[in-house]
Amino acid sequence: MEPIMKPEQIESKIVIIRDQKVILDSDVALLYGVETKRINEAVKNNPDKFPNGYIISLNKKEWDSLKSKFSTTKLSKTNFY
Repeated sequence: MEPIMKPEQIESKIVIIRDQKVILDSDVALLYGVETKRINEAVKNNPDKFPNGYIISLNKKEWDSLKSKFSTTKLSKTNFY
C-alpha cells in the first residue's frame, strides 16, 4: 500500500505558530486519508488521549497572518495540532 503523503510533503505542511510546530487539521486528515471532521471528532470525543495544549486557537492577528501566507488555498476557521 502506497503512503498517502511522503515525509517531505508532511514537512511542507508544518507551520510555526507561537514558536511551536503545528499542522492544520485538514492536513492531518489528508495524512490519515480521512475527512477533516473525523480528525476533529476524534479529538473532541477522546480528550484524554491528547496532551494538554494539543489544539491551538488562534487570535485574529495570527489568523489573518496565516491566511495571508496561504492566499492561494482555501482556509476556513480550522484547528491546529
